[in-house]
Amino acid sequence: MKTIRRFIYREVVVGVAFVTLAFLALFFFFDMVDELRWVGRAGANGYQLSHALLFVALSLPQHLYELLPITVLIGTIFVMARLAQSSEFTIMRTSGLGPWRALSTLLMLGCAFVMVTVIVGDYIAPASEKAASLVKARRLGQISTGATGAWLKERQGDHSIAVNVRAVDPNGAMRGVRVFEFDARGRVAATIQAEQATFDDARDAWNLQQVERTLFEAEADGGMRVSRLQEPTLRWPTRISPDMVAASLLKPDKMATIELFRFVRHLEANGQSAQRYEIEFWRKVFYPLSCLVMVVLSLPFAYLHFRSGGIAGYVFGGVMAGISFFLLNNVFGFAGNLQNWSPWLTAAAPGLIYSVLSLAAFGWLVLRR
Repeated sequence: MKTIRRFIYREVVVGVAFVTLAFLALFFFFDMVDELRWVGRAGANGYQLSHALLFVALSLPQHLYELLPITVLIGTIFVMARLAQSSEFTIMRTSGLGPWRALSTLLMLGCAFVMVTVIVGDYIAPASEKAASLVKARRLGQISTGATGAWLKERQGDHSIAVNVRAVDPNGAMRGVRVFEFDARGRVAATIQAEQATFDDARDAWNLQQVERTLFEAEADGGMRVSRLQEPTLRWPTRISPDMVAASLLKPDKMATIELFRFVRHLEANGQSAQRYEIEFWRKVFYPLSCLVMVVLSLPFAYLHFRSGGIAGYVFGGVMAGISFFLLNNVFGFAGNLQNWSPWLTAAAPGLIYSVLSLAAFGWLVLRR
């Protein structure tokens, strides 16, 4: 049985690796064609072809993370269907490979793909995405989002703070920082504007430069006294970390799971809506598990009876089923955000639905036929 298990593992791994390399090559080509429009935009010393190649190469781990479940499905379906067509799987069944043993064998292999997906999605892809953004920012300018940049909020005692960061430069310094402080009654207590700010992780503070402070102080007669101060530097204490600023400037699907969790906790602690980020967090948690769904979905193909040349149609049907899974996953994400559904249920529902369908197909083909 160990020999059969090693044979199946080897065939599936080779098939998945081949499909993954083919998809990555295709994405590399399309990304490179799209990136060529930026080459030469910043002059002779700006964004060149070598930088575009490096940027596209650093973007491949994110594509790998997104593609792994679908390539696992395609590769495993192809291997299972080929074994069924050549009657090799029938020989394995007569050698003692029962339905539940075959299912457990593929689930063990699926767990390995789950671990690979977790490593790529939580460690390799976020680091490579930040490096890719840095490569582009150094040659084309600063990193920003929207017309006004990123907005964050926190509480300091009975005061609430709203922070606006217009952009982050290639060296990691924040540009165009604005801080609005409100008292317990919701009135503006102070504003701070700084041309640049850097993080001071050791002291939980930001080091602001070229600072203009405006203080609003209530007087005894009910009036308001306004004081304006100009300071070259200012240390501003805050619990807003670099990861939180990055979360506001980068897409949430390109963040590590732990960074998303911390950002969700920060939003909840400061009374901000975290629905979108909560859904993305749970999708990051459940997404690697879709590899298990894919291998279960592919197993019934080993029990089909193929005529000569009929394998392509079955493989195409399996691929379309996998694509429909990812479409349903995206639809549930958008619908959950609009309808305010439970984040974990929104993220888990597509996997649960397809797991039930896969096990039902497995039971019908294997246990009843």
